[in-house]
Amino acid sequence: MRLGVLDIGSNTVHLLLVDAHPGARPMPFASHKRSLSLVRYLDPDGNISDAGQFELIEFMLEAWEFAAKHKAQDVLAFCTSAIREATNGAEVLARVQRETTITLEELTGEEEAEMTFFAVRRWYGWGAGTIVNLDIGGGSFEIAMGQDELPAIANSVALGAGRLTLDWLPEDPPSAKSVKDLRKHIRATLKTPVAQTLQLGTPNLVTGSSKTFRALARITGAAPSSMGPYVRRDLQLSDLGLWCQRLTAMSAADRLHLPGVSTARAHQVLAGALVAEAALQLFKVDSVQICPWALREGLILRRLDQLIYAGPLEPPMQLLHPHSSFAEAG
Repeated sequence: MRLGVLDIGSNTVHLLLVDAHPGARPMPFASHKRSLSLVRYLDPDGNISDAGQFELIEFMLEAWEFAAKHKAQDVLAFCTSAIREATNGAEVLARVQRETTITLEELTGEEEAEMTFFAVRRWYGWGAGTIVNLDIGGGSFEIAMGQDELPAIANSVALGAGRLTLDWLPEDPPSAKSVKDLRKHIRATLKTPVAQTLQLGTPNLVTGSSKTFRALARITGAAPSSMGPYVRRDLQLSDLGLWCQRLTAMSAADRLHLPGVSTARAHQVLAGALVAEAALQLFKVDSVQICPWALREGLILRRLDQLIYAGPLEPPMQLLHPHSSFAEAG
């Protein structure tokens, strides 16, 4: 069974196809993605511009063709904070539906946190005990904690690395004052959700599940992705503090030479590092363990669970729409 997740994020639009069946581990089959920072297409009123909408729709049609070409039987299409928090988010969703026939499911921040936690729990299993998971996206930062498959508490705050970079770090490299002001803002924003989370007790494991955490771990010496997902990767607070200082002094062009830093993330990796550092300090932990699974895997795993009760999928009629040539290709 081939399933797909079409993820419209703040930094990247990404289609992931996996082969799996209920009870089995999803195995990546193929992916199609594009760097598209919808946050950078926001006008002063918080609307996603026509240019941003055009790029989004163009990619979604590409992705749907890709899914059909590779005979995906089911595709979940969802969006997160980039559209959720845009002033014209509802209009963008309506335009996408009208021009592509694809319905984008708009996840709340809490749902993002829950589904990401679900993936992390499946990765580590029951033996991990109580988990706190941290996820730094482009537009928001999610915190979830619990001892079950779904978290007992899930919070989402507007501390995404892309959003913070645009709002707080306009210079390249940033000024000392900008960094100082951003540090204060991050800690003030995190104070309440961290306190709420810690009311549940002390976690047995603290994890980080986003590309930002993976990049930061790689910068500080963790194994490269080429070594596979089963190599343990950790991000140490002591290393992170040192690299926050180094990143502050570097331009975006200089950061591109660092391991694990892509062109799309070079501008915002400092903001992500500052969020990660503050979170670890407030949770009073020395390190986080990097989880290779995150939101996309959580949604796929949840869909597979549903199939146990719902039975086999219907033929892939949802992939046949007016803009797809797959209808003729069979």
